[in-house]
Amino acid sequence: MTERGPETSDADTIYVFAVCRDPDPSDVVGLTGVSDDSAVSTLSLGSLTAIVQTVRAADFTDEAWQARLSDQRELERYARAHHDVVSAVAARCPTVPLPMATLYHGERRVREALGEEADRFRAALRRIAHHAEWGVKVYAPPSTRDEREGRSDRLERDRRDDPHDPERAPARQVASADRTRPAPGAGLAYLNRKRGAQERRERGQNEALRIAEAVDAEVGGLAKASRRLRPQPQAAGERRVQVLNATYLVAEHRAEELARLTRTLRERTGARIELSGPWVPYSFVGEV
Repeated sequence: MTERGPETSDADTIYVFAVCRDPDPSDVVGLTGVSDDSAVSTLSLGSLTAIVQTVRAADFTDEAWQARLSDQRELERYARAHHDVVSAVAARCPTVPLPMATLYHGERRVREALGEEADRFRAALRRIAHHAEWGVKVYAPPSTRDEREGRSDRLERDRRDDPHDPERAPARQVASADRTRPAPGAGLAYLNRKRGAQERRERGQNEALRIAEAVDAEVGGLAKASRRLRPQPQAAGERRVQVLNATYLVAEHRAEELARLTRTLRERTGARIELSGPWVPYSFVGEV
């Protein structure tokens, strides 16, 4: 949908935040948008309404936008400004958000281009009306026994290697005298410990996946629609593994029911379950 080119003139262009149904013009009063040069306003598309702002075309050329994409702070500023407008309007009426930096050369082009997609917008608005998006994440906890054995092994290694530990001096002297004589059965015991730890991790992972499927099924039964997302990678130092990252389209009047269900699932499964939202239903508006 975006019409962006290499021109660097001072001509204006229209930035479109969203398409909605029956907004009150006062809903956008006071919104800053992505530019200080003009106010956020509404533009009639017949039975639909676009939320727009006039911006300088020179600020959104291909070159200018690529430079902005490479500046994390600047990109976050624009993303936040875009989302603030969408959220403010969506709080008042059914709203289909458009991708950041959706631009057209004048109001006539906005009406032409968005008018061609009017049926898809109306279908999306019917789908998300009086609904919000909620996120659910489930984490597999680290094995308590594995953690305990891991700490014990590390402490033992640290103590063995500590040159100031008098209790370990005889053992070090014996080891230095003959490093070729391992304790009887030491190798087999080590392998058995490792094998047992691996089996416990696999059982724990399988149980976590089973819990994730159960959570998805129960929350999905309450939702109008759902989407499974790619699990997020572990942060540095994070021992939990994310086994479910999903988003759900839930009717507004069932929000408290969703919160109660999440609490019940936490208590029943003992798993770490995170609920976030409500959000503008970006994930359920389709390709618009």
